[in-house]
Amino acid sequence: MSRIIVITSGKGGVGKTTTTANLGMALAGRNRKVVVVDADFGLRNLDLLLGLENRIVYTAVEVLAGECRLEQALVRDKRQPQLFLLPAAQNRTKDAIAPEQMAQLINALAQSFHYVLIDCPAGIEMGFQNAIAAAQEAIVVTTPEIAAVRDADRVVGLLEARNIRQIRLVVNRLKPAMVQANDMMSVQDVQEILAIPLIGVVPDDERVIVSTNRGEPLVLSGENSLPAIAYNNIARRLEGEKVEFLDLDAPQDNLFNRLRRLFGK
Repeated sequence: MSRIIVITSGKGGVGKTTTTANLGMALAGRNRKVVVVDADFGLRNLDLLLGLENRIVYTAVEVLAGECRLEQALVRDKRQPQLFLLPAAQNRTKDAIAPEQMAQLINALAQSFHYVLIDCPAGIEMGFQNAIAAAQEAIVVTTPEIAAVRDADRVVGLLEARNIRQIRLVVNRLKPAMVQANDMMSVQDVQEILAIPLIGVVPDDERVIVSTNRGEPLVLSGENSLPAIAYNNIARRLEGEKVEFLDLDAPQDNLFNRLRRLFGK
């Protein structure tokens, strides 16, 4: 049975698209057939983060206009053959698509994939309405900043009003040192405000920016970086595994710490 999950936030720039790309890649790496859908018509970015921008021929708009078949618009990732992208059109606005059309498209995809992940645009206008039209579950991504959390709270209310009950939280770009210095909201602070189950905490890391610019989701790199582990753990929790959350307060295992252990100090 297919699962249709919208990745949303309210505020832009909090890491929705990065989360969609990495989660899609992580689930595909677990031998699940996954399609990631860019619902940000006019401002698509998911193709760039996946490094698939040069392979797009058709988009969702051409499918809805009857100018191509749905299968023709899907772009398969050569690095991870279980992952597909349905791109958005850059030359059309969000108002060019109606929620009923989007639901029809998503439900058609659900016939062939284990997971349909929808990358929702920022805001709560038509683009948001399109993205949630067929969603059964939601992942709300926020950074630990008051403006982002307030927008996420608004989105949670709208999702609940649409009877989307499986809503989970990802806290992105956490900086433990700032939390310890009381300069940043903690994960617990965010959870208490939003009151939805936590499914992942992704630490702030420059390697995420590098991977984004290269079009190579971090989970593909093979590096044992904390963000890559965090994204893989979110995929495992979605699959029902019980996985401990990363201890982001633990000191890094740098050369100095290893020398201290070596000399018993």
